[in-house]
Amino acid sequence: MFSATPSQDGYHKTASLVHESFWLDNPDRPQARPALGATLDADLVVIGAGFTGLWSALEAAVEHPKWSIVLLEGDRIAGGASGRNGGFVAASLTHGFSNGLTRWPNEMPELLRLGSQNLAQMSERVVQLGIACDWLMSGEIDVATEEYQVKDLVDAHAEMVELGVSAYYLTAEEIQARVNSPLYRGALFDPDVAIVDPARLAWGLARELDRLGVSIYENSAVTNLEDRGSLVRLQVGAHSVSSSRVILATNAYPPLLNRLKHLIVPVYDYVLVTEPLTVAQRESIGWLGREGVGDAGNLFHYYRVTEDGRILFGGYDAVYHGKDSVRPEFDTDTESFARLADHFVQTFPQLVAVNFTHGWGGAIDTCSRFSAFWGKAHHGKTVYVAGFTGLGVGASRFAALTSLDLLLGRKTERTALHMVQTKPLPFPPEPFRSWVITWTTNSLKKADRENGKRNLWLRLLDSLGVGFDS
Repeated sequence: MFSATPSQDGYHKTASLVHESFWLDNPDRPQARPALGATLDADLVVIGAGFTGLWSALEAAVEHPKWSIVLLEGDRIAGGASGRNGGFVAASLTHGFSNGLTRWPNEMPELLRLGSQNLAQMSERVVQLGIACDWLMSGEIDVATEEYQVKDLVDAHAEMVELGVSAYYLTAEEIQARVNSPLYRGALFDPDVAIVDPARLAWGLARELDRLGVSIYENSAVTNLEDRGSLVRLQVGAHSVSSSRVILATNAYPPLLNRLKHLIVPVYDYVLVTEPLTVAQRESIGWLGREGVGDAGNLFHYYRVTEDGRILFGGYDAVYHGKDSVRPEFDTDTESFARLADHFVQTFPQLVAVNFTHGWGGAIDTCSRFSAFWGKAHHGKTVYVAGFTGLGVGASRFAALTSLDLLLGRKTERTALHMVQTKPLPFPPEPFRSWVITWTTNSLKKADRENGKRNLWLRLLDSLGVGFDS
């Protein structure tokens, strides 16, 4: 069981962190592009230069080379979740196999096929464009750190095999020989997952957009969308952009459409990165395949090895700040950092002497079904997608392709999915929203303490097909 209250040693280990995403703290980070400085018309406007927006602009530019395309970003490219995540690129479109099987059992074969196809195409595109982003098809290991979690992994493995997924189960001895942690009781390996430096991937996609003639404006926050008949007018400071086609990909940031305010909530997730490990430290844990790892608790951790031999270790806390929503000061949480440092040592006690260099947080757009949803506004001229709840690096490209299908009125195998045609149940308004999220989070913590036993509240949420997660 992971410690809930941070130790003084945890606070000490994280007292001198650089409070910036390790991925963004890079001397190769491109200079900021100019902000929008004129009023424009465009064939397509994409709002948000995270992965969903970048892929949307790229796929549109490839398909329609004569279109004038404008990409508007309120901050910097990948300054939000796309430059702050762990760098896991999963084939899953449904926030994991089990979540997808629970919600769309009849569509799972097709969702699995489309997800694997999407990941393969992403990999091909990275190679084709020559993006140096440490893309590695490492696979991911879900590890049981408590005995009760072993059965869940064994059952999940059987369901995956039944649907043709090439995952396989590892015993305690097999997983500890692969990644040496005394906590591991068993594991499930999914080969259809890559790891990546997410910021370098985003910057590489932006460079390709430059080459294709897409106009990118950073520090250009859209403050209002106005339906003007045949066009949508987007207000950006003293200027505006008008277009008959708009893709809204702002995810966790305050929604520009009122209807989204009840469907997503921003929760904060936190991450630490160590100094580069010595040869002896690396030998003490193995991990030669650099697989992504996640543990199987309700409050889970995710971790991986970076290209320069550090360990990124994040997760566990999912912090909702109420109606204050998304603010820069929430990117730092000393208690969460200290707790993560303690959990790191619990996971790898042989690395107790390793120091941490970076610690940061970022907002995740969670929804009650834990996976992306789509919709239209302004009589079909605007398409939005949101609600990824983590695991969005891979799903973002699928989301972009689906958004373009919807925007252009195309009937495709993507738009025919029940997953695409439906939306999650809304969260209640404040103050009930905060009460429900707090009660749910405390119930999840209790379940982890009591060998996975879910109380009446969690069982009710399960029966309704809703939840709260990061």
